[in-house]
Amino acid sequence: MDAIVFTPRQLGQVLKGQRVSRQLTQRVAADTVGLLPKTISRLERTTETAKVESLFKLLSALQLELVVRSIPQESPASEW
Repeated sequence: MDAIVFTPRQLGQVLKGQRVSRQLTQRVAADTVGLLPKTISRLERTTETAKVESLFKLLSALQLELVVRSIPQESPASEW
């Protein structure tokens, strides 16, 4: 699964979608990596206020990786 994310909201939606598709509750995902369920909720709803460390823990729980790459010249501008 690949997703191109331009905004914190989009990131939250992708994280939640991946968690749900793996049939994990917020509690199970949180327990897997030593977070609180409310932290998972915050990452899914308001990613911009979450700690980067928590984001990486959730990515680990969901078996996802973060890839940073250059934007091709012909791509539309980000929504920031």
